[in-house]
Amino acid sequence: MIPMEIGSAVVNHLWQSTVVVAIAWVLTLALRRNQARVRYWVWMAASVKFLLPFSLLIVAGERVRGLMPATVVTRPAVVNAMEQLALPYAEAQFFGSAIPVGAQHVNWWAVLLAGVWVCGAVIVAARFVFGWWKVYRAKRAAKRLEFAADVRVYSTAVLIEPGVWGIFRPVLLLPEGIIEKLTAEQMRTVIAHEMAHVRRRDNLTFALHMSVEVLFWFYPPVWWIGARLIDERERACDEAVVQAGGGAQAYAEGILSVCKFYVESPVACVTGVTGADLKKRIRHILAEKMAQNLGTGRKLLLFASASFVVSLPLMLGFMRTMQAMAQDRSKEPEVILPRFDVVSIRPIQENVDRKMDVVFTADGIHITGLPLHMLMNDVFGLPDDRILNQPDWVKSSRYDIEAKVDPMDAPKLKGLTRQERWGMLVPVLQKRFGLKLHDESRVLNVYTLVAAKSGAKLVEAKVPDSKDKLLAQQLTMLFTAQGLRLEGHGESVSTLAHVISLQIGSTVVDKTGLTGVYDYSLTWDPSRRSLPLMPITDNIEPSPTDSGPSLFAALTEQLGLRLVAQKQPVEVLVIDRVEKPSEN
Repeated sequence: MIPMEIGSAVVNHLWQSTVVVAIAWVLTLALRRNQARVRYWVWMAASVKFLLPFSLLIVAGERVRGLMPATVVTRPAVVNAMEQLALPYAEAQFFGSAIPVGAQHVNWWAVLLAGVWVCGAVIVAARFVFGWWKVYRAKRAAKRLEFAADVRVYSTAVLIEPGVWGIFRPVLLLPEGIIEKLTAEQMRTVIAHEMAHVRRRDNLTFALHMSVEVLFWFYPPVWWIGARLIDERERACDEAVVQAGGGAQAYAEGILSVCKFYVESPVACVTGVTGADLKKRIRHILAEKMAQNLGTGRKLLLFASASFVVSLPLMLGFMRTMQAMAQDRSKEPEVILPRFDVVSIRPIQENVDRKMDVVFTADGIHITGLPLHMLMNDVFGLPDDRILNQPDWVKSSRYDIEAKVDPMDAPKLKGLTRQERWGMLVPVLQKRFGLKLHDESRVLNVYTLVAAKSGAKLVEAKVPDSKDKLLAQQLTMLFTAQGLRLEGHGESVSTLAHVISLQIGSTVVDKTGLTGVYDYSLTWDPSRRSLPLMPITDNIEPSPTDSGPSLFAALTEQLGLRLVAQKQPVEVLVIDRVEKPSEN
């Protein structure tokens, strides 16, 4: 069900982000003797990770496949070992399975949890907004001061500590009377501290983390990161003041004086001077220990960690696509298809009424009256909605095609399936019709073929022991008094899904899980086009004289299968060039 998929996606995203938090914690331990500003940005990266799911990078890695040659790649062992770090979230978001039949009922537990999350997010956001509004009102009533600073300075009657307010056009708010309470040297260091916040754009970065706290208010590591950010932010400004020549003694006394006369800022978006662990800060300021610059080893450590976090999901997306291609090719041993030695193509005049027929012969294939679009449907195993950019003549012009292999290659045809026989026509389409195309991924309206609630009613076929695979397969479509009848003997459900897709003009994906071969018979009235799930063609209401069920109803009643409409990404073929063949 959709709520379960969303819940699984959220859980996976949280533990993936937690892994990044753990990496950040290890890095800050390794960098504990270096500048606080470096540790601050490490924690900031861990915070931003909560807003960037790995699935985005995985999809980017999958898109790389379209820019590279289609080769089979074996995944390294490290990718297999770390796959769970990013893959589940991508599957839930972008490659999730179809919505199960009967899963449309309301999940009240999901509704309750969603309601709790919304309430918590609103409360946390309201707390931030309320604090911001209080300082905004104080700023509106404040008086402008002529003060030597990088931003405008205001004096407010509200009892707050000195602090920078605003993100894009910050201002410095000073409480009334602070100049009389602090010495000139103390005042200079306090102002220097606030200007360090301005230059670092701390209000902007911490506002970004506040959005993380609103969205993930229920997750303790998010609040722990917030505390670490405040601590490293204040220490970074302390280091900037001391390194700029501010007297450590006067600076420490200035901070203590502010604590004595004023209270802390009421909102996180205001960067004041008294935040973080005050005793620890004063001890570091008075010690006047210069933080070590990053050496080559620690720079390499930071670069390697960042590269690992970013490149892993990219590599997973790339390798996942390559592995899927490799799996598709390795399901059966690769078959080298024989080539047609003689091919005859003759167009049919439009006013000539000829039946359409396809016969696989002992030495080739005989096609009668087939339009090119139907030929491509069978050759590529795709319906019209997945073969794009087709000219009008592709559907209107019909052809008789006779293709034969060299007599020496005729025995090889006995070991080929129907789809492999169709695949032999690909070079013919390329050479005689000048067909050029490329593949893309598009989100389309599709149907998934699933078992009905009553279960599938297919009869498993007895496959004869023969080298000729076509002898075990027989697919016939007949016109009867009740309508169209499709009879399959020794056919797979995927073939049934393909035939249905050609009938309704939309992609049908087999999700039944039935992998065997079956005997079945399906009869329906093609004039009944009332499609209960999704309009694909003109919606023609059934007349009282209809003698059979619609295709949708027949599937459920006769085969125990059901079509479920949905949107999902599928591979499509886009025609770049195609031209009418010369008659021969």
